[in-house]
Amino acid sequence: MIELINSIVQGILIGGLYALFAAGLSLVFGIMRIVNLSHGDLIVLGSFLAFFTVSTLTVPLWLMVVIIPLAMGVIGYAIQRSLLNKTIGPDVLPPLLITFGLSIILQNGLLQIFTADNRKLDFGAIEVMSVEIGGIAMGWYAILIFLIAVTVITGLQFISYHTRLGRLLRATTDDPEIAKLMGVKTEHIFAIAMAIAMIICGIAAILFAAWTSFTPLSGPSRLLIAFEVVVIGGIGSIWGTLVGGIILGVAQALGGYFDPAWQTLAGHIVFVIILVLRPIFVKGFR
Repeated sequence: MIELINSIVQGILIGGLYALFAAGLSLVFGIMRIVNLSHGDLIVLGSFLAFFTVSTLTVPLWLMVVIIPLAMGVIGYAIQRSLLNKTIGPDVLPPLLITFGLSIILQNGLLQIFTADNRKLDFGAIEVMSVEIGGIAMGWYAILIFLIAVTVITGLQFISYHTRLGRLLRATTDDPEIAKLMGVKTEHIFAIAMAIAMIICGIAAILFAAWTSFTPLSGPSRLLIAFEVVVIGGIGSIWGTLVGGIILGVAQALGGYFDPAWQTLAGHIVFVIILVLRPIFVKGFR
């Protein structure tokens, strides 16, 4: 029984990382109705930038933790202003094509620069430190990831509902044309939203890089996790991303507990079940 509870706890903690993967994707879709197919590859880009900054440029770890999210924010702003703003409209196909093309470019560019070798960021002793409570062992790094996820989502919630920027974001989401008539620079607001999403991606990228090894081809699996978390938690829901991440993390942990071969598959099965049952429950409550 203790082992089962331990698996559930580990799933909850890794759910924090999954929530960070998904938060930016949910934000961008909620505001601009853009499904960013390059989201996973942008996370991997952040991981490689973090690894390169520490290993090659010998930047201190604490400074890298500040630099990478800011750099990803600048990249997100530039991508939105130069590419995606030109595709926003009633037709969802142009943004899909643009972000799909960006995904291919990022994967092949990273392969050319870093090759297909596995990389991993070293965070030191915290990666193996743990605390035991009631026979349940919890890694300090996993706890740190979960706390960061809660902090980031809390901050995102605060920005969305308690700041002027949040009001502008919500107004632009509700009706971009009316917001533009009221003097809101919607192109700039969209770019800020993408910058915020990429800052979150930068945080997730650093934590992911120290959690496990990665390659230039790790992006699609990150995108799949983010997409499943967003759907499970509710599209556009900020706290829903944390709930979705926990559900997916626990599903994978339980699958791995009963059979290691089922770890990833169990998460996909839960995702499909929720996808099928949600319309039934929603219809039942109407």
